[in-house]
Amino acid sequence: MLKARYCKYTLHFRRPSGTSRGVMHHKDSWFLQVDNTATGHSGTGECGLLAGLSMDDPATYEAKLKEVCSRIDEGEALLPALQEYPSIRFGLEMALADLGNGGRHILFPSPFTEGERPIPINGLIWMGTADYMKEQVRQKLEAGYRCIKMKIGAIGFEEELAILKSIRQEFSPEVVELRVDANGAFTPAEASDKLARLAELGLHSIEQPIRAGQWQEMATLCEKSPLPIALDEELIGVYDAGQQEELMATIRPQFLILKPSLLGGFAASQRWVALAEKHGAGWWVTSALESNIGLNAIAQWTATLGNPMPQGLGTGQLYTNNFPSPLEVQDGMLHYREGAEWELQTLNDAC
Repeated sequence: MLKARYCKYTLHFRRPSGTSRGVMHHKDSWFLQVDNTATGHSGTGECGLLAGLSMDDPATYEAKLKEVCSRIDEGEALLPALQEYPSIRFGLEMALADLGNGGRHILFPSPFTEGERPIPINGLIWMGTADYMKEQVRQKLEAGYRCIKMKIGAIGFEEELAILKSIRQEFSPEVVELRVDANGAFTPAEASDKLARLAELGLHSIEQPIRAGQWQEMATLCEKSPLPIALDEELIGVYDAGQQEELMATIRPQFLILKPSLLGGFAASQRWVALAEKHGAGWWVTSALESNIGLNAIAQWTATLGNPMPQGLGTGQLYTNNFPSPLEVQDGMLHYREGAEWELQTLNDAC
């Protein structure tokens, strides 16, 4: 009853986007199409690799996609075997959920998909020159964002601190929530001092101040830091339930950042939600540079969780060749415009 195929599609950034791991000009995604020959319905899933972050093996990636397509009649029974390929597992889970709901790109019906309840999101400030980062901040504030996330760790800490201070001089914490993401840029030796200086600016939190894998050092920071710490890269590749429990019990973070594409899908991310709540940590969901197809699925799932915090779902406008969709950002909120059409001709042409 089921047939499957996949194709590769390269997304092009409107403007080179900088992180502490380098500057990105384009990003590849593989789209998995699952057809039900009995009903005529099709489900679409997005599988995306992020260099330096994804655990999937690039050398065997397409071979694994071919295997999934050849065994697609096994359906959800394939998911456990894809633990080492979290982005493929995410794409397959997405495609099957889409197919199960009639292939209409409505995977998780809710007031969000009915156009009634938008999701608050943060405005993302990419790394670059100080002037470019300030320009982005102005644009986000003018666009109505009340939560801004700034990537730090590339142009120099003093310059980044000056940008954050300039925002705080004009906007109090009650008016604009500021989050920063260090992507592991600090060393354990320097982290405490930098966290203390950042905390003076009334920031909401910092993501991954030191690189992942240093559990004891991160635990010390989480215990003593005046600035709440959110784990991001720390969660990637930690699949075993016992190891996940040990990580939470050891580090005791204030927040978790959940990226379904990197964690292995919605069910895998849901387990981290349960762990966060068990250990008294907050959490929010972030997209990982997916196209609007992946972003749509993540946003719909996020909407069912009932978390009122601003989510990291504002990446749909990054690309020149993204797919027009019902998703729309307005006044710092992600809306699903019920009745708006998808335009997938460029994907169909590529596949």
